[in-house]
Amino acid sequence: MTWTTTYDALHSGIKKEPQRPLIGITGNYEDGRCTLNEGYYKAVRAAGAIPVILPPERTDMESLAQWLAPLDGLLLSGGADINPLLIGEEPIAALHGVNPERDLCELLLCRMASDRQLPILGICKGVQVLTAALGGTLFQDIWTQREGTCVKHSQDAPRSEATHTVQIAPDSLLFQIYGQERIAVNSFHHQAVAAAGPLLRVCGTAPDGVIEAVEAADHRPIVGVQWHPECLADGSLFRWLADEARLYRRCRRIHAQTLTLDTHCDTPMFFDKDIDFASRDPRIKMDLHKMAEGGLDACIMVAYLKQEGRSADELLAATQKADRLLTEIEQMVAKTPDFVGIARTPDDLLHLKHEGKRAVMLGIENGYALGLDLRNVERFKRRGVVYITLCHNGDNDVCDSAKGNHEHGGVSDFGAQVIQEMNRTGLMVDLSHAGEKSFYDAIDISRLPIVCSHSSSRALCDHPRNLSDDQMRALARSGGVAQVTLYPGFLRTESAEASVLDAVAHLDHMVEVMGIDHVGIGSDFDGDGGVPGCNDASEMLNFTRHLLRHRYSADDLRKIWGENFLRVMREVQAAGIGL
Repeated sequence: MTWTTTYDALHSGIKKEPQRPLIGITGNYEDGRCTLNEGYYKAVRAAGAIPVILPPERTDMESLAQWLAPLDGLLLSGGADINPLLIGEEPIAALHGVNPERDLCELLLCRMASDRQLPILGICKGVQVLTAALGGTLFQDIWTQREGTCVKHSQDAPRSEATHTVQIAPDSLLFQIYGQERIAVNSFHHQAVAAAGPLLRVCGTAPDGVIEAVEAADHRPIVGVQWHPECLADGSLFRWLADEARLYRRCRRIHAQTLTLDTHCDTPMFFDKDIDFASRDPRIKMDLHKMAEGGLDACIMVAYLKQEGRSADELLAATQKADRLLTEIEQMVAKTPDFVGIARTPDDLLHLKHEGKRAVMLGIENGYALGLDLRNVERFKRRGVVYITLCHNGDNDVCDSAKGNHEHGGVSDFGAQVIQEMNRTGLMVDLSHAGEKSFYDAIDISRLPIVCSHSSSRALCDHPRNLSDDQMRALARSGGVAQVTLYPGFLRTESAEASVLDAVAHLDHMVEVMGIDHVGIGSDFDGDGGVPGCNDASEMLNFTRHLLRHRYSADDLRKIWGENFLRVMREVQAAGIGL
């Protein structure tokens, strides 16, 4: 049989090919060659994925992001010791050989893959790379650096033979994968994880206490093991990786086909810190790198005003501050016109997405910015503001706040004029932070749907800032939308324990009460929003991953990620005077 016979057989007839996920496997390097134990790629292939070998690289670090772009998962393979200088340590005498072709490349690949929410599996050296890349620490040699007697961690038996056991934490992802608390493993190492660090948790230990497995501490698909499962008969970890890679591929496809909008972020609160929106700035949760990594197309960035005094001078200062912040947002965006633009309408958002750019919309958080001058409504609309949050934490001249003193008993007379003027000019009314009476007053006054740009469910977290079920029903009846927020204190009474799972639970409840056409996401990033599993814009893809696990469809996700909110924006802007 010649090769052409096989070629002809492959093209006989037409059939739909299964879209198997691509999993990159880091290759080893020895004697001037890229090498890889066949167990890795055979196990990936047996799990239903396509293995792609990633060669060691020590010169072209700029291209690593392009390596990751087509991948749906990353497998960090075993190999030599990690160069301790790369993790800020000096070598001890027991250090073995290092691999300069691999170490820097793999540390960067791992961190960048984590930033992009790729599923990651680390094996042997791979678990150490994973730990070092995500902020943990290592033992260069467990025999000399660790107290106590160790079991034999570098077996002489064949790799296919298990020689010691690992205890698995019963509340772990690893337990879900294996379905048992103790498994037998093979062992070939003298280095190990010393401490998992803030982003990982220990999920498996040897009888001597040596850490044998870690996983993400924030509900992301990351697992690292010290043993070599590719040499054992059990393919559980590889099936898990392939399943997560399929889910990741689906998430990316949905984000590529969907206009994804975060309806509330407070990044201007950091403008006095000399932040860099065009860099991956660790001080802020919304920047261009994180938006790209998380598949987030657009955000509504607000000029936030703390509620202060209401003398004539103080009101004028509030208006001037809002104008200054809006100008600074525009200036920030103008620095990188090839990558981001200001959007005023839903059509602007779509246009920017089709150009491959991110979008920023303008909002104002606190009607305090209006002062007592009704003309400011039209003026702010003319400069591109899409919504005004009527109040913040404290009553103002527009209405009472959820955390105010109920000065007006709801919306003031001036506030009623503000709402009517916002309707006239096509500016969305945002009732996040409003008191309950203000909420119902505003729905009665407005002839157009209203929004709550960053609010959650009071039934799940009893906070006056959250919406009751009755409020949500009234909002839905009026055609409005409520955007679940990622502020921990609005998700759980014990805010320190809040996670992305709580945000999903709030969204589930809001959908149950209002229906799928009236919900969305407003993170409150950079205004103390962000929880483990969705802590900044780069992790928005992980939110989609959890929603898919909750059986939301692609159509549902398009509504949640922007269609619902933009439907209201279109209706409000169409009813305005076309400013």
